[in-house]
Order: sequence, then C-alpha cells, then structure tokens
Amino acid sequence: MQVNRVWAVYWSATDRTKKIVMAVARAAGEKLGLPVERYDFTLPTARQSAPDFQDDDLVIFGTPTYAGRVPNVLLKYLATVRGNGAAAVPVVTFGNRAFDDSLCELRDILLDNGFHPFAAGAFACEHSFSTTLGAGRPDADDLSEARTLGERAAALLAAVGENTPPIAVDGRSKEERVYYKPRVEGGRVADIRKVKPKTNDLCDCGGLCARICPMGAINPDNVKETTGICIKCGACVKKCPRGAKYFDDPDYLYHKTDLEETYQRRAVNRLYLA
Repeated sequence: MQVNRVWAVYWSATDRTKKIVMAVARAAGEKLGLPVERYDFTLPTARQSAPDFQDDDLVIFGTPTYAGRVPNVLLKYLATVRGNGAAAVPVVTFGNRAFDDSLCELRDILLDNGFHPFAAGAFACEHSFSTTLGAGRPDADDLSEARTLGERAAALLAAVGENTPPIAVDGRSKEERVYYKPRVEGGRVADIRKVKPKTNDLCDCGGLCARICPMGAINPDNVKETTGICIKCGACVKKCPRGAKYFDDPDYLYHKTDLEETYQRRAVNRLYLA
C-alpha cells in the first residue's frame, strides 16, 4: 500500500492515550518520510465531524479502555468515521489492570467502517481514578515500545492490500463481549455510573474543568454543578491546578482502593504485528 499521509487520531481525557498514539504516529511518519497530521476528538465540538480519510492514509487510531471495552459514549461517534480504504493501526490504553475486549472491539469498529487494520497495540497507562495505579505511565519504556510499533507497522505497509486479513488480537467475539463490573465488599456489583465529582474550597473558579470536560458535563457558570453525564475520565480531577475536584462516593473509593491493591505489578504492553 502506498501511503501519502500519516494521521494520529485519538480520544484522550488525561493526555495518556495522546502520548502513545503520537509516539506511534511520529515513528511511522519518520520511517515513511511523512509528516503527521492529528485529529483529537476528545471534546464534544470535535465529535461533530471527522477527517476525510482516503486509501493512501495511514491512521493510528487510539482510545482508552473503560470497563474492558471502547468507551460506550464514543460508539455513536465512531460509527460515523469512515476509512475509505485507509490503513489503520488500532491502539488502546488501559489503567494497569487489563484491556480485555477493547482492542478487538476497536479493530472491529475500524474494519466495519472501511479501514484496513493490519497492526495494533495495547499500552498500560496511569489509571484515570488513581495517581498510584500505573503511576507515571506511559513512561520512557512505554513510549519506546510505541515507537517500535510505529516503525514496524510502517515497514509492513508495502504488503498491505485490500485482501490483507485484519490483524488478530486478543479478545472475545462480538457476541461474547461484556463490560467489566467492579465488585465491592461482600461481592456486590458497584454501579458508579451516576457518581459525579465534588468541588472543594480550593477552587478559584478559573473554569478549566468545564473547558476540558470531554462530555461538556460541567456547568461553566458554576463548576460545582455537573449537569451532564460524568464518565469518570479523570480530566477535571487530574488537570485542576488547585486540586479542587474529587470523588467521595463510597463504592467509587472502594473500587479505586481495590484496584490499587490488586494490580500493583507493572502491566505488560502488547504489540500485534503480522
């Protein structure tokens, strides 16, 4: 396949998926002697359209893993993104637990939308709930692996064509996929979907949290009000320079602590190359 453009396309609330995707894309671009164009669809306004991909594009396409899957709030938008024959490298990040079915789900979405997914990767990052679970990741070693994926994917492009089978990755079939359900003390399933962040007295009302919320859920006129859906992405908590945003829901905190205690090991990244 002849490629004339390299794209970095991503949803990244706390910039970790962005770092991985950009490392993959830049390495591929350098290998191919091409600049990298980017499309960040994290904010709601960016999800009103999508780039016009063509069959001479290489698209590094990244999302985080939420509950073991592609974030369900993105599915409607992702269904509108057309590949038109572009080569694609699906990339997912995960919060040091596991990526479960997210990578195979993203691969299938891209395949169904007219992309040719021929390589893929899953990378451990700091969890959106925590500063200790996967702390500091992606680090230098992770970014080195991301660059390796980009370089090797670029080298494989010459053999990619319409009849190239989609890259095989770990994960279950469409019919078997389920969402990861956290359990709290006593084995009860914790439903934290309606949990929303609180705001403490350190807030200086600069309004940053409202501007960066991927769901547009924080009232810019009163940032203590979360008027829309909160997906617990961590953007408002981790990016507030005053440390004014926090969660205090007991099930959320139990789940956070359980993850931090259970998954202290360094999770391994996975590269998939034909």
